[in-house]
Amino acid sequence: MQSASRPIPFDNVFVRELPGFYQRAQPGPVREPRLVFFDRELAAELRLDVDALDSDLGARYFTGAELPPGAEPIALAYAGHQFGHFVPQLGDGRALLLGEVVDVHGVRRDIQLKGSGRTFFSRGGDGLAALGPVLREVLVSGAMHRLGVPTTRMLAAATTGGTVERDEPLPGAVVTRVAASHVRVGTFQYFAARREPERVRQLADHVIARHVPEARGAADPYAALLEGACERQASLVARWMLVGFVHGVMNTDNMAVSGETIDYGPCAFMDRYHPGTVFSSIDSRGRYAYGNQPTIAAWNLARLAECLLPLFAGPADAALERAKAIVHGFFDRYEAHWLAGMRRKLGLLDAGAPGSAVGRGADDAADGALSQALLAALEHAEVDYTNAFRRLADAAAGDERPFLALFGAGSPVDAWLLRWRERLALEPRSSAERAAAMRAVSPAFVPRNHLVEAALEAAVRRGDLGPFRELAAVLARPFDDQPGREAFQEPAPIDAPPYQTFCGT
Repeated sequence: MQSASRPIPFDNVFVRELPGFYQRAQPGPVREPRLVFFDRELAAELRLDVDALDSDLGARYFTGAELPPGAEPIALAYAGHQFGHFVPQLGDGRALLLGEVVDVHGVRRDIQLKGSGRTFFSRGGDGLAALGPVLREVLVSGAMHRLGVPTTRMLAAATTGGTVERDEPLPGAVVTRVAASHVRVGTFQYFAARREPERVRQLADHVIARHVPEARGAADPYAALLEGACERQASLVARWMLVGFVHGVMNTDNMAVSGETIDYGPCAFMDRYHPGTVFSSIDSRGRYAYGNQPTIAAWNLARLAECLLPLFAGPADAALERAKAIVHGFFDRYEAHWLAGMRRKLGLLDAGAPGSAVGRGADDAADGALSQALLAALEHAEVDYTNAFRRLADAAAGDERPFLALFGAGSPVDAWLLRWRERLALEPRSSAERAAAMRAVSPAFVPRNHLVEAALEAAVRRGDLGPFRELAAVLARPFDDQPGREAFQEPAPIDAPPYQTFCGT
């Protein structure tokens, strides 16, 4: 725990080791900072002075009205493919990395202000954030963390006392983001596009030291870096798919090489299952639809491979083939993570677990087909994705009625249930054990889009943070049955207008 004289123990390795990778900047003026959210648990994990920061002092620090001792604010440079089109210079246009801390686990974490004003990279924008998008990021990232999905996390949110001009004046706010790092695929692209191979190498060495230390001893460290990135993204995107999350804007500048979910702009959770689900108002062609997310992740990784390829060991032809094999291997990695997760959601033991009927080859194919058949039934009947798997746990416990009630009469799910029961019979667990295991991976509560919007509307229009805080409390226990909170499990009414999200910039 730190003293009040230095409540955040900053250590700014990025600033010291990577000059030329950022622009120094200062937060903009703030009229009246007020703390509206502070994660005391996360603050303790980061070894911060919790009580000193949960205060007016914290409000000043977390809006940029006052810089904490030891902070060195910088805006990071990066490029990116946005909806497939390369933009050679993007960068932190409304974010400032204050510095890094080393948490209680010995892991280095970034602390960044988002919405604190203009930087060198603002490209005509005001660099500010409105309260609604800030609170959305708090709610959704917090839910993702509790769901077990690797994610950036929000330490604090504070209003500035000013307004930001969007379609209308809105209350201004700043969110404080914590990340394993803010290096993106687009960070590599920035220097590769500028034909600065030594800076690409310098960045790669930094990432290896921070995220893939085992690569330092590899025969080809930069190939090992790419392999590590593929593995982390395969695991991450599989987790997105398993909880029904749609990122919405998977540009290369929004893919963190650490393997954390970053940049919660037009994100949302599916209600009714459909692989073509799109929420983003700017994704008119469905490039980043729910079902496209694995393919887009591989596409982004191919862009990373292009940047790293000149650093690979050996002859150029052999290096190219090695890079292609690593990127193509993403799909096998993804399928393995996704199938392992689906087995858990279906109440099946993981491969290698005592009593598991799962082997290789045909068994994987059979369980994959069983999983896909259920998804096809959900799509056919327009069934809510989250509730279907939660009610399937009831079926595992012996009561199929809540699950069947989600489908219409004569649904193909009746035949699917027979196949599922036959598959369960191959494994020895009791019904109670299986149902409990399924409930531990299939949430009862996710950030329902209409509930998120209602909470944000109350906060922005009426200054009422009660709905936001109640929803955050529910989402903090996503796998628990919460009597009296059943309304938080309901999808939007079937006659509700199509839901759209926006970038929030």
